[in-house]
Amino acid sequence: MTQSAGDGSIPDFKGNFMAFHVIPVHKLSAKALKGVIEEFISRDGTDYGAVEASLETSFQQVKNRLKNGSAVLVFDDETETTGIFLADDPVLKKLDAP
Repeated sequence: MTQSAGDGSIPDFKGNFMAFHVIPVHKLSAKALKGVIEEFISRDGTDYGAVEASLETSFQQVKNRLKNGSAVLVFDDETETTGIFLADDPVLKKLDAP
């Protein structure tokens, strides 16, 4: 089945479509949200800018962004993984494209 960007999928770097779903943060339990954020901030290659922040500081920054809507939680059907994107990330804008 061919999918298009308008139905919640975006092309990967090979041109295959990946299905993503934005997960409302309020639908997660506090424990689940904590686990998702901790896993995200502990990933290799996660960059927090010129100054390295403590895990607690990074955790609070990500949690605050999710709560205020400046970041969103995304689930990838294919890899069955979660990611956190800035709300204005161009990747997310492709999800809303017709």
